[in-house]
Amino acid sequence: MERDIVQEIFAVEEKLKASMLSSDTVALTDLLSDSLVFINHFGQRVSKQDDIALHRSGLLAIESIELRDFQVVPQGNIALVHVNADIKGKYDGAKANGIFAFTRVWLKQNNHWQLISAQSTVIS
Repeated sequence: MERDIVQEIFAVEEKLKASMLSSDTVALTDLLSDSLVFINHFGQRVSKQDDIALHRSGLLAIESIELRDFQVVPQGNIALVHVNADIKGKYDGAKANGIFAFTRVWLKQNNHWQLISAQSTVIS
């Protein structure tokens, strides 16, 4: 059972990564909970609508995401993800590259995983 959850989370994390790289707002709408709260590396609270608007506008363009040190902690219908990411991209035309530590919280409802909370920290 726990192994199944870990495999499911790897799959939704791959979908999240692909949708971020392609700015696929339809996929993001499905993956992100309406109540998502994302604390970005500036300490700002970002909603699902804010995140999707950034992708839709073209202001944010992610060129590559390399994940490492991936850890999944299943807790019933919730899974915690701890992962480091090397992200390369552009924000408003300027380079926006960095290495980040992420914590994400996925919730499974009606046999469907959605991201309900996330936080990122810059790794210097």
